[in-house]
Amino acid sequence: MRYLLSRRNEGVISQLAWSRVLLAFDFDGTLAPIVTDHKAASMRSRTAKLLARACKLYPCAVISGRSKADVTARLSGAAVKYVVGNHGLEPGTELAPFARETARAAPLLCRALGAFPGIDVEDKRYSLAIHYRRSRHKSDARVAIQQAVARLPRRMRMIPGKQVVNVVPEGAPNKGDALMQLRTKAGADTALYVGDDITDEDIFVLDQPGRLMTVRIGVSRSSRAAYFLRQQREIDTLLAKLSAVRQKGGPRP
Repeated sequence: MRYLLSRRNEGVISQLAWSRVLLAFDFDGTLAPIVTDHKAASMRSRTAKLLARACKLYPCAVISGRSKADVTARLSGAAVKYVVGNHGLEPGTELAPFARETARAAPLLCRALGAFPGIDVEDKRYSLAIHYRRSRHKSDARVAIQQAVARLPRRMRMIPGKQVVNVVPEGAPNKGDALMQLRTKAGADTALYVGDDITDEDIFVLDQPGRLMTVRIGVSRSSRAAYFLRQQREIDTLLAKLSAVRQKGGPRP
């Protein structure tokens, strides 16, 4: 992984800004800081202003694990052209089977995990998020969650995150599928994607030289992202640089 904001990579950002590019971002941990209460997540006011500015210069997308309605409400009015929720599922066609699968799994997981303090099962209609940030015994919580999901009558995909386990129906589209569709829909030649978690590896793992630039918040030896930002606050610097270069004469969307 290479540090994107180093001086040697200024040309990389400029080349990207001058291309027909789709800018895409995760929300939690990327546009917004991670917080103890997931319901309280929000962008800093400076990030919100910079995102709104970028949306006037580029086609922009947010691809989040949150439901589409939830993440849309947290964008502070920025004119984000494409908002995708539930790890790439929403919006989409033929979602009813995924909704039924999630509806069957939710009460079973709530009953199985109800005796464990600090575990919260969030039903997002098409997927579930099992939060354990408030648990005092996090290793025990992770084991309990894994066992509960494994006992479900229908197999579901588990995607671990930052003190959360995402539970998604088998065969559901992922973030990588969503980004590829959005790049085509936007008529873009390439895409930039910035994320911070294991769910974003579905995009980072895609091998598309010249057509996809991947950036992770925080360095990681196991991540497949090509570049990294050292901390979440640096998203402001990246947004500001992208807008500044485009305003100097790069192509408009």
